[in-house]
Amino acid sequence: MATLSSSARYNPLAIAFHWILAIAIVGAFGVGLYMTGLPMSPTRLKIYTWHKWAGVTILALSALRLLWRLAKAPPALPAAVSRAMPRWQHLAHHGTHAALYLLFFAVPLSGWAYSSAAGFPITWFGVLPLPDLVAPDKALASVLKESHELLAFALAGLVVLHVAAALKHQLVDRDGLLLRMWPAR
Repeated sequence: MATLSSSARYNPLAIAFHWILAIAIVGAFGVGLYMTGLPMSPTRLKIYTWHKWAGVTILALSALRLLWRLAKAPPALPAAVSRAMPRWQHLAHHGTHAALYLLFFAVPLSGWAYSSAAGFPITWFGVLPLPDLVAPDKALASVLKESHELLAFALAGLVVLHVAAALKHQLVDRDGLLLRMWPAR
């Protein structure tokens, strides 16, 4: 397996953003799947509230991550890895990352808009009331709910694709690419 120079690795803050958001997104998706099957109860309302808090947190962390990425460009692919990848893999690499960033924002914003349209305001962690993104509107809420679900499943699919690509590089290509984003020992 190849070893990477420190210049090929992401910086520690980018790595922290990556793994914190990965855990938060997988957790929020899992909670989202679980909560929709619950009967109406105080527990369901509490879990919906937690899901909203997670979504707003993911949105805030995504904004910080994007600002960091714009300020500090990621390291280029190692030359040997880049040469070994066919053009379609380069396109998939860039396209998947762009789509992931888009969905980091679209999923929580669509959830926030859905909550607003449904007439359920969000108070982040019970402390910070957030403005409604849209006025209450039952028909719009229905459309936004479906949009939020579709976007969440699209994000989940891209996450699976991203993980599969990382594992392919680690286990099949054995090029050490996964180590670029792995926390240092």
